[in-house]
Amino acid sequence: MIKKASILALVAYLFLALLSLGLVQAQSGLTILDSSAQAEFPSKLSFNLSAESDVNITGIRLHYTVDRVSLAQVTSEVYIEFVPSSTIDARWTWDMRKTGGLPPGSSVDYWWTVEDANGDRLETAPVRVQFDDTRYSWHSLTEGKVTIYWYEGKNKSFAEELMAAAHQALARLAEDTGAHLEKPVKLYIYANAKDLQGAMIYPQEWTGGVAFTRYGTIAIGIAPGNLNWGKRVIAHELTHLVIHQMTLNPYSELPTWLDEGLAMYAEGVPAPELRALLDKAMTEDALISVRSLSSPFSAYAKESYLSYAQSYSLVEFLISSYGQENMLKLLNTFREGSSYNEALEKVYGFDMDGLDTLWREYVTVPAQPVGEKGMHPVLIGALAALATALLLVLGLAAESWAWRRGW
Repeated sequence: MIKKASILALVAYLFLALLSLGLVQAQSGLTILDSSAQAEFPSKLSFNLSAESDVNITGIRLHYTVDRVSLAQVTSEVYIEFVPSSTIDARWTWDMRKTGGLPPGSSVDYWWTVEDANGDRLETAPVRVQFDDTRYSWHSLTEGKVTIYWYEGKNKSFAEELMAAAHQALARLAEDTGAHLEKPVKLYIYANAKDLQGAMIYPQEWTGGVAFTRYGTIAIGIAPGNLNWGKRVIAHELTHLVIHQMTLNPYSELPTWLDEGLAMYAEGVPAPELRALLDKAMTEDALISVRSLSSPFSAYAKESYLSYAQSYSLVEFLISSYGQENMLKLLNTFREGSSYNEALEKVYGFDMDGLDTLWREYVTVPAQPVGEKGMHPVLIGALAALATALLLVLGLAAESWAWRRGW
């Protein structure tokens, strides 16, 4: 009985061994001959595959992931259309003119799954392809979490001055709001707006800088002779990136007025033209409501500029009236996924309509600064009235005294 069982075991072993050998041979018949990817910045990324098998290849899938901040790992799959054959040359092009583009310096990981008529399946190892703007020869400078890339001239002092401006902007942002840069950031400095717009898919004609917040990338057009403007734009776009890093959540985004207002506030005092636009809107009773400013701004230039001016003023009102600590609380509340009204009520005790009312009162009676801190307008009015009364009393007294002396 034992001898018979041993013989059966030996037969089963030989059968499995032969079956295993057959599978290895079948799998070895499915082979990847070539796999590659070519970037055509900024519009295309093409993937190529050559494969062969002893039988017809029946299925090919391309898998790819984009390296960016995400709340969940997202893998895209493309089923390649082809006529089954034992030798296949497959190609698929990601046309970003249809889907939107990637910023310079992005990276994409991709791999293939191939199947044949025998049911054999082969999956390639992931390969990373860089999506770089190869139109220019870039130089780089890194300090802390900030890396600057530039190509206009080889003078390092240009990049060093921009780097100093970036760190100063980050320090101001931390002081005003408590927000800090959490992950590294890359700044691509183009020589002008035209070069920058050439790196984008369907850019607005007025675009001078853009923050790709999910990628930790900023692209700006700064000529060496326009550094002062460039420093303001760096502060603006860095603020967008920092604020989005610290408030990312799966439930809600920041209201546009807060996002853009903080970025404008980081630049410093706005241009006189924006203040004049705000004053004109107040005079004509044409201010935009806070509720409307919570949505994306208008594509019309005049209304868009007014939206930026109001957003700056709203943020200035909140920070000057309620302090840095409450602004940081507001950002952290948004990070928890609160709605616009919920976040404002939790931190300040009023909703968007309440903010609208308080802010309109604030801008229609602007404070007159005295020294560094300034005075409240009510206090200024009281002091002015007191001074007027005092001068009147002194004037009457002097007149009486002069009359008595016969002057």
